[in-house]
Amino acid sequence: MKLVSERYNMLHPKFKLNGRSYTIESLKEQAYECIKEGEPYEEAIGSFLLDWLNDSKYVTVNTSGSTGSPKSIRIKKEHMVHSAKATGNHFKLPEKTTALLCLPAYFISGKMMIVRAMILGWHLDMALPNSNPLDYVFRRYDFCAMTPFQLDNSLGRMHLIKKLIVGGGTIPPALLNRLYEVDTKIYETYGMTETVTHIAARRVNSKKERGEHIPFKTLSHVTVSIDDRSCLVIKAPDVSTDPVITNDIVRLLTHKKFEWLGRIDNVINSGGIKLHPEQIEAKLAPLIDSPFFVGGIADDQLGEKLALFVEQDEVFAFAKLPTVEQGEEESNSQLLRYEFPKVIITMPQFVRTENGKLQRGQTIRKALLSDKT
Repeated sequence: MKLVSERYNMLHPKFKLNGRSYTIESLKEQAYECIKEGEPYEEAIGSFLLDWLNDSKYVTVNTSGSTGSPKSIRIKKEHMVHSAKATGNHFKLPEKTTALLCLPAYFISGKMMIVRAMILGWHLDMALPNSNPLDYVFRRYDFCAMTPFQLDNSLGRMHLIKKLIVGGGTIPPALLNRLYEVDTKIYETYGMTETVTHIAARRVNSKKERGEHIPFKTLSHVTVSIDDRSCLVIKAPDVSTDPVITNDIVRLLTHKKFEWLGRIDNVINSGGIKLHPEQIEAKLAPLIDSPFFVGGIADDQLGEKLALFVEQDEVFAFAKLPTVEQGEEESNSQLLRYEFPKVIITMPQFVRTENGKLQRGQTIRKALLSDKT
């Protein structure tokens, strides 16, 4: 059933923000106060609340710029409502769910935490959306959403969260291995601004499924296919009028399940062999404690050569590399001969977006320009 515009100006009767119940008018007053007196992150929350409570059928949302230049797009409020309900159903989050907002409301991920709370009747608390969001949190919550960077810095206090969704980038393999140490139910999500956050998710720290390749499973009313590039195509009429064609290479299992392999625009063509950085990084993860990634840099003979970038000050060297034994070319854990990094580049700090997502291209450019100076 198509929602009318008045539906967006309603609050679930159980909704609370920072422990306080609101009417429409009192929430608008709180929004103005956030803008006038609040910290920058509170100003963003106040601005979004006013946008949500006005008569427009759309909200303007900024993309994060992790895979290209940041841009503004318009999203239907109707689609945001559908997304909120799908999340509540998929993760079993009823009214009175206690939730922590620690993502910036500049982007769709933070905005949708607020919409979920208003539509589903959650009790939402705000926290500073920095790299260590749980440092000053002293109560337990049913639900939270974080970036991989925030999760990595919050493992010591993860007992405060019952269910966590992680989005805005893939969870690094080294971090995935550490998640089995916590009792929180942690889900990696797949989605983007154009799909109003996640359209699929997978549990990543189930001890029963440890060591298995867990595919993404789509939320209700979402189906997937692939195009002639083997890239994911998303059909989600509840949150996007048109199918969304991505640059994500996947292994399609069913119209509801897929395995993510990597970004087609990250692919390295080295001497005619196409290398997928994300797969190589998974093999290198047990050997490297510092943040790292692999990328392609120009080479006279190969066109591109595989480079390993490590975020640390001192020179990095492998103590041991996984070897490829004869007859074991199909091993998922060992590097094939052409997957060995040809060069290792260390740098004190990678380039990241405002919410902690690695910007590979800008980091590579920064490293190469620094090397020339």
